[in-house]
Amino acid sequence: MIIVRAPMRISIGGGGTDLPSYYSLYEGEWTSAAINKYVYITVHKRFDDTIRVCYSKTEEVNEPEEIQHPIVREALKLIGIRGGVEIFSAADIPANTGLGSSGSFTVALLTGLHVFLRNTSQNDLPPRKEIAEQACHIAINMLKEPSGKQDEYIAAYGGITAFHAAKDGKVTVEPLYPQKISPEKIRELENNLLIFYTGIKRESREALKVQAKATQDGEKDMVENLHRVKEIGRKIKEALIQGDFSTFGRLLDFHWQEKIKRKGTSNPQINRWYEIAKANGAIGGKIMGAGGGGFFLFYCEGQKDKLRKAMTSLGFREEPFHFDLEGVKVIADIT
Repeated sequence: MIIVRAPMRISIGGGGTDLPSYYSLYEGEWTSAAINKYVYITVHKRFDDTIRVCYSKTEEVNEPEEIQHPIVREALKLIGIRGGVEIFSAADIPANTGLGSSGSFTVALLTGLHVFLRNTSQNDLPPRKEIAEQACHIAINMLKEPSGKQDEYIAAYGGITAFHAAKDGKVTVEPLYPQKISPEKIRELENNLLIFYTGIKRESREALKVQAKATQDGEKDMVENLHRVKEIGRKIKEALIQGDFSTFGRLLDFHWQEKIKRKGTSNPQINRWYEIAKANGAIGGKIMGAGGGGFFLFYCEGQKDKLRKAMTSLGFREEPFHFDLEGVKVIADIT
């Protein structure tokens, strides 16, 4: 039995520039932080040559092509496992809430399948970068999703990490902690970041489709918006490295004001909630993921209890967290 976990993430800056529709033309830059909310995958050798997959439903099939779950189907085909395997999944946070759970699922699944294959063939486990690229390949090329590379890469690497995507899709990984941010500053940042669940689940696909098509079509407003988001993301990274978190919080606010200009990322209700948060101590923040619901992230220095009370009065649930510094991890391999 093999058990793997991969962290979910909070997007800090530059989100949207990780899509191929953008980076293939202009290069992408973004910064993400992995958190200790995980997707878990268990892979177990089956007693026969069939395949059993358990998630919100259970499937028992004879061939990978028969599997309805698209990621599991394509991952098995990509790795070359044709049968004799059981796969189970669980998660700390529900899907469609903006914390990148789909990318975490794929990275954990691929890692588990590679370990499963290694145990039978003695092949080496691929490096994190290869697993991240395989996960991106499944989403972008095999499933044709309007997806980027942010979620898969941060799930693989963990930590607080900056990424750069060249026009050819090659990603450069720049860990910010512990290389460039001290442990004391990390604790300060962690203490001042709060996330709240709005109770709204939403599909990111439609908002991302709109963004991708507008970028590919060269629509000026969308392209310039993403250019500005990338530049703000660069400034956010530098504020983190300098330990200037008040500036970081203000930049989050600037980032949000740009993000909501994209169709589908916000609505009058979400905008009202955001203004309530700012009136009650938040310096800046954003809706995680493509927008429309899910989790709010706020940076707040001196009035955290006031902010918590205001968000609770709206029916939001705070989700305490710590940064994950390990990335995808095999936590059991019992053979």
